[in-house]
Amino acid sequence: MKHIYQEGLSGYPTLLLLHGTGGTERDLLPIAETIDPNANILSVRGNVLENGMPRFFKRLAEGVFDQEDLIKQTENLRQFIAEASEQYQFDRDQVIAIGYSNGANIAGSLLFHYENVFKGAILHHPMVPRRDVILPAQNGTPVFIGAGKNDPICSQEESVDLEKILTENGAKVKVHWENNGHQLTQTEVLAAKEWYQEHFR
Repeated sequence: MKHIYQEGLSGYPTLLLLHGTGGTERDLLPIAETIDPNANILSVRGNVLENGMPRFFKRLAEGVFDQEDLIKQTENLRQFIAEASEQYQFDRDQVIAIGYSNGANIAGSLLFHYENVFKGAILHHPMVPRRDVILPAQNGTPVFIGAGKNDPICSQEESVDLEKILTENGAKVKVHWENNGHQLTQTEVLAAKEWYQEHFR
């Protein structure tokens, strides 16, 4: 997968950056700098194209995921993270995901499919990746959800459902609400930074 790796300071986690639809591996670099300028960065470009726009998995319509492809691409990304940890010599057990929209959905899918896949996760405007599945135990994994009360793509109910599902399976979930639609705002990023510092610094 096309990606950027930037080595941080010794003893710091690795931030896995996952962009939204039509984005690139450069989109979330400024956010990573805000969240933790000392961390390693592994920023990945989605390898699925929708009308020329990079995504992490196919969808059938807006808000309707191609579940078969989602499962396949989730496993591909999991394998890629493992291979990257060997190539760049970072601690696989100290990876914290930061995803926006489609990137948040693939990060959520990793949480839904694999135990201990992340040390923590910052999900900006995610949806519930799959329903009616048994999740692996989350073992207290800290998860930040940035949500919009007036988000036209990811409804308020969707965010509440995701919080409930993750919490019931053992995650420690914090939801931060905004009124800026599907946009990722500076106030939301700063709230994520505060949450990150509470849990990881």
